Parts: sequence; structure tokens; C-alpha cells
Amino acid sequence: MKAQVNRTGIEIVQGDITDMDTTAIVNAANDRLILGAGVAGAIRIKGGPAIQEECNRLGGTYVGGAVVTGAGRLKARYVIHAVGPRMGEGNEDQKLRSATKNSLLRAEEKQMASIAFPAISTGIFGFPVDRAARIMLETAREHAVGTSVLERIVFCLYGQEAYDVFASEFRRQFPGA
Repeated sequence: MKAQVNRTGIEIVQGDITDMDTTAIVNAANDRLILGAGVAGAIRIKGGPAIQEECNRLGGTYVGGAVVTGAGRLKARYVIHAVGPRMGEGNEDQKLRSATKNSLLRAEEKQMASIAFPAISTGIFGFPVDRAARIMLETAREHAVGTSVLERIVFCLYGQEAYDVFASEFRRQFPGA
């Protein structure tokens, strides 16, 4: 499912984000940048130890923040580690919007052509998938309306359920796509 906003294509796909052939993939990170389970664990396993070593040197970032490392053995060139909110910590919607926006800004700073996002915070952090879809797709659309070097923003959903929720929201935000 694809839509065009200015020169940026926005799309959703179902699959494994670690297999994405984009300039960067986004890791749904924790604030200490420890690559544990979920998306981060898959990145650690497929990308190799160099990613965690670089994260260790960075030390961490704040909830809503995003930092960039190399991608080790992944197809992508970079991993953008975005720290989304844990459900119940307060101001979760704004923190997720900030994590998404900051990921896009890090991509712009490095002149990246493409970026792939997972459904940030919807795993062990407990954020509702429908809210994440609305916030993340809105943020990407708003970003693409401006001047962007990004040619492609992809939302890569691992499971069918998450894909279906994002697809429904995508059709709402991009009618006719």
C-alpha cells in the first residue's frame, strides 16, 4: 500500500524489518540502548555485535529521542534507535510523535534516501497499535509535506494484525491510495 506526498513515497508492508533494503531501519529502543528482545533483539542477532557496541558508546537517549548507529551485517546502512513511551508513563502520544519525528530528522541530517519503521512501543511497552498507527502515519505525512530528502518512508509491520491496523489507518489518512 503506497501514497505519494510531494517527493516522498509513504508505504506499509508486512515483513521482517531486519530484511528491509532501506538506507536505515528504526529500532524500537529503550532509553539505555540495550538491544534486548523484540525488534531490538532481531537487530542484534542479524546485525551482529557491532551495533550494540556502538550503542554502548552512545550510552542512551531520552524517551522521544532518536540516535543513529551503523547497521552491522544488516542490508540497511544505518539503524536509528528511537525510544518510544511505555504505556502508563504519561504523555505517551506526544512521546511517540517525538520519537517518530526525531527518527525522520536523524535521517534528514544524514541525507538518507529511505527509512523503515516498526510499530514503535506496541510490543512490550504496551502502546495500542491503532494509536501508534495514527500517530506515526500522521507524523510521516506531516514531515513529507515539507522539504524532505527522504524518497521513501516505509512502515514494516511484522504480524498480520498490526499490518491490518496500519492498513486501515493508512486508507483513512491517504484516501484513494
